[in-house]
Amino acid sequence: MQTAGLAATRWPGGSDSDLYHWQTNTLCDQGYLNANDTFDNFMQDIAIPATLNVAITVNYGSNASCSGPGDPTEAAAWVTYSNVTKNYGVKWWTVGNEEYGSWEYDLHSPAHDPTTYANAVATGYYPDMKAADPTSMVGVVVDPVADPSPTAWDPIVLSKAKYDFVELHWYAQSPGQESDSYLLTQAPQALTATVKLLQAELTQYGKRVPIMLGELGSVYTDPGKQTTSVTQALFAGQVVGEALNNGVARATWWLGYGGCSDASSANFSSSLYGWQNFGGYMIFSDGVPESGCTNATPVARGTLLPTADAYEVASHFVNNGEHMLPVTVSSTLTNVRAYASTYKGSYALLLFNLNETSAVTVPVAISAKTSGTGLSITTYGKAQYDQSETNQWVGPVSSTTGAWNQTFSVTLPPWSMSAVVVN
Repeated sequence: MQTAGLAATRWPGGSDSDLYHWQTNTLCDQGYLNANDTFDNFMQDIAIPATLNVAITVNYGSNASCSGPGDPTEAAAWVTYSNVTKNYGVKWWTVGNEEYGSWEYDLHSPAHDPTTYANAVATGYYPDMKAADPTSMVGVVVDPVADPSPTAWDPIVLSKAKYDFVELHWYAQSPGQESDSYLLTQAPQALTATVKLLQAELTQYGKRVPIMLGELGSVYTDPGKQTTSVTQALFAGQVVGEALNNGVARATWWLGYGGCSDASSANFSSSLYGWQNFGGYMIFSDGVPESGCTNATPVARGTLLPTADAYEVASHFVNNGEHMLPVTVSSTLTNVRAYASTYKGSYALLLFNLNETSAVTVPVAISAKTSGTGLSITTYGKAQYDQSETNQWVGPVSSTTGAWNQTFSVTLPPWSMSAVVVN
C-alpha cells in the first residue's frame, strides 16, 4: 500500500459490513471470519503503519444477536471505542452498504426501503454517533439515477436523513460486456456524469456535503481478464483525474486483496488485451493461485498488479493542499488525456496516451510559468505491463529532463500514463 502511494482505505468492506459485529468479531448469516480479523489488528497492523486514513461502514442490516435490524448503539459504541478509547481518529462513518439493493443483508421491515433507512439514520445512527464523537462525520449511501420517481432511494434519503457526506459506489461495466475501448475512452467521463448527477441532486435538496466514492471498479462482479490488464490501470488513473476535477473528497478502489476468478466464471474474451489466466477485484496479489482461480499462474503475495502501479504513478501527481487547474488539449491530440494541478509551489501534469501502438510527443505550455530547471517524469504503461506475459511484474519507470524555456515536450509511450512534475 505504501509503494502504491495509497492514502485511504475503507473497512470492513462491502456487503459483509451489514453482517459484521466489531465487538465480537463475528458475522451473521453463518459467514466465515478469521479470528485475527479484528478492528484493532486492522488498525495496528495495516492502517497505522501504512498511515492510511480509514473510513468505516457500520452495520445497518443486523443486530448483534442476528435477530433483527442494525442497532445504532452498536455503531455509536464503535465510534467511542475508536476515537475516545483508542484515539484512532477515524472521521468517516457510513451507515450500511448499498442498502438500496436487494443483495444487501437487511433485517429491517420493510428491507431496502428508503424511508425506513432515512428514519433510522435521522433518529438513531446520526444523533447517537455524533454524540459519541461530534467531530466524526456520518454518511449515507446514495444511488443517483436520471429522472428518479419521488419514491426512489435518493429523493427520500437525501431529503429526510441527517448526514455529513454521501457515499457513492460506481462500476463502469457489467460482467460479460467488458470493452477495452469503452473503458479507456468513455468510462472515465461516464463517472463524471454520475458525479454531476449526484451533485445536482444534492443541490436540489439544499445539501452542500462531500462526496465519497466508497467503491470504484471496472466491472461490478465476476472480474475477468481486463481487471489484471494495463487497460484497467489506465482507466483507474483517469478516474483519479476525473474525481479530482469534480471535487470528490475521497475515493477507494474495490478491492485491495481478494476476489480471484478465471475463465470458468468470468470474461476472458480474446477481444480483451492481457496475458493473465486469472482476473480479480484485487490490485495486490494475495498469493495467486487461490480459491476461484486455482489454476492461475503463481504471483507472489504483495505483488503490485497494474492498477496498483497506476496509483503509484498518480501518487506523484496528487499532493495534499493543492488545487486542480484547467487544461486545453489540442484537437490534433485525439488519443491524449490530460489533468493538471498546482504542486509544491509549481505544477504537475497527469498525461495519458490511449493509443495502443504509437507513442506521441506532447508539447506543453503553462500560462503562469515560462521556464524551469527540468521535469521529473514517472510512467507506467504497456511496455511495463507486457513483461507480465512471462510473469515479470514491473512497476513504473522514472526519468528527468533538463532546463526548459517557454514550452517543453513530453513523449508518451503507447498505452501509458505519466505524472510530470514541473520544476
